[in-house]
Amino acid sequence: MEGEICVSSQVVLEVGQWQGSGAVTAGRLRSGAAWLAELVPHGQRYTVALDSGVGNSRGGVRNAEVLERHLQAVREALAEIPPDDLTVTIGGDCGVDLAPVEAALSAFGDRLALVWFDAHADLNSAESSPSGAFHGMVLRALVGDGPEGLRPVRSLSADRVVLAGARSLDPAEQDLVHGRGIRHLSVEQLTGPGPLLAAVRATGAEAVYVHIDLDVLDPQVFPAVGTPEPGGLGVEDLIGAVRALTEEFTLAGIALTEYERTEDTGQEEAVLRRLVDGLFGSEQR
Repeated sequence: MEGEICVSSQVVLEVGQWQGSGAVTAGRLRSGAAWLAELVPHGQRYTVALDSGVGNSRGGVRNAEVLERHLQAVREALAEIPPDDLTVTIGGDCGVDLAPVEAALSAFGDRLALVWFDAHADLNSAESSPSGAFHGMVLRALVGDGPEGLRPVRSLSADRVVLAGARSLDPAEQDLVHGRGIRHLSVEQLTGPGPLLAAVRATGAEAVYVHIDLDVLDPQVFPAVGTPEPGGLGVEDLIGAVRALTEEFTLAGIALTEYERTEDTGQEEAVLRRLVDGLFGSEQR
């Protein structure tokens, strides 16, 4: 189907990290990542070995030592993936996407834009973060202001970032969006592809990396996340937005994150099956 992501050379990278989340239910991210990684069609699947417990905090970041080890493990896993393959990263908390975006930036350089579908901006610093959870800092790290040990090798220019569907921003994040020229599209602006495509075109990019935190969806549609925010996207709007991007731009990578699998899986599985079928097609499974 037109706009679906090609799966002929697609690798799924499962990173069930939960230590970067600030949610009390974060442990559910491990089973969420495992289930979702199995659902997404793939040629090969890599599961990154991770620490199971918490670690020491440092510099205002909870579990910093564990997260640093995980970052290195994800980098090593990415190094094993052939450069022409498309990597689909399955989290885990949003912090798992630091190394995959870093790898895409290494491949595409200034031709890359990053579209960040998320209810939150993830633009706090260690100093401004109210929780100390790295999943709320990872985008700030990617644009060059990350905590020691959790920084990309090369940072992304802030004017090549498009926030999509973010509706809960802390004051420091709002200041950074305005001060650094980060494009920000509301949920209402994502009901059709025009504003999103215009925002990415304005970056001058030829390729796009797509980050999806599932809390970008409305919690009435998909409640199985740690930090739900009302007023989110519908599933079809999210599928349509990503398809529009992949029709016009080279897809440099994509991530699906923050699925907290619960015991009442009926609604959440139905939504995720529709999302995966809409993005990747069902005929491969």
